[in-house]
Order: sequence, then structure tokens, then C-alpha cells
Amino acid sequence: MLKKELRLKYNIKRSNVSPNELLDHSLTIANKLLELPSIWLFNYYHIFLPIIEKKEIDTSYILSILQGKDKNVLLPKINSNNILINYLLTDNTTIKKNKWNIPEPIDGIEVSADKIEVIFIPLLAFDKKGNRVGYGKGFYDTLLQQCDSKIIKIGISLFEAEESITDIYDGDIPLNYCVTPKKIYSF
Repeated sequence: MLKKELRLKYNIKRSNVSPNELLDHSLTIANKLLELPSIWLFNYYHIFLPIIEKKEIDTSYILSILQGKDKNVLLPKINSNNILINYLLTDNTTIKKNKWNIPEPIDGIEVSADKIEVIFIPLLAFDKKGNRVGYGKGFYDTLLQQCDSKIIKIGISLFEAEESITDIYDGDIPLNYCVTPKKIYSF
């Protein structure tokens, strides 16, 4: 299926998820991540904060795990060139929504992308090969190109894998894992 078709399909599917289902699925996904012991051996983790209006997975449960394990947590902020900049989450970090309703840090300690060891990636859909579909702005494609090639890329999804995304291009970087409420996919 084409990315454009998948965006439409999964935006509709997501809009039909109830608030209680979203919270239940978010907690289940966080717990499933604990079944991947190898991902917790690192120091620098990039995680997105959810766009509540788009019913994105509530990453606060994953954030609690990271903080409980005393990890360095990096939050993205979109700069004026539409590039994601990574800021270290501290007790002093102030979060504000940008023009797309994405919660992001106002400022803070900037950390270069090559320091990221594990990244949790937002997505609308993914396929059985680890290809993903986001909103189409390319923020994460650009960020991943700046990261070390050994980075562990983890998608989190409310829904199961599609058979195939047919319009993949060279700049698309596949996931290593995708975690859903029902299953952990490994690619």
C-alpha cells in the first residue's frame, strides 16, 4: 500500500480509539518494551512526547521506565530549519507545544544526534520489513541520517504491521523493532 493511503487509513483508525483504549495500549506497550532486555543497556535515549490531539501513544510510561533506570533522556525540538534538535531532559526542562501541537522543550542542554543510542520513533503505520510511515514531514528520516549507524530504532504503534509499504525510497531508514499492544516485531 502507498504511504499516502496508509496515512489516511491510520489517521481514521486512530481517531476511533477511545481515551481509555489509548491509555491501556500505551501502558501495555511500555510493559512489552521491558521484554527487550538488550535495549536497556545504553545511556542515551531519544523519546518523543505525544501529540494528544492526534491520539499518539502516551510515552509517559516509557519515560518513567527510562527515569527509573537513570537513563539520559533526550527530547526533540524542531528548529527553524525543520530539523530535530535533541535536548537533555532535566528537572528544569520547560515543555511547550509548537505550531503543530507537538510538545517540545523550550531550550536546554543540546546533545548531538550521534550520542543517541536508542530512539523511540512515532509512526502511523509500519510493514513486516520494518519500514514506517509517519506524517510525511521527514523529521525522523533526517535525524536518523545524523545518528550513528548502530542506533537501535524502535517504533511504537497502536496497530499491527501492514504486509508491505510499496513506495519506499533510499532515504527511508527501517526500524529494528516495533512494539504494539499485541506483539514485538523484530526486523
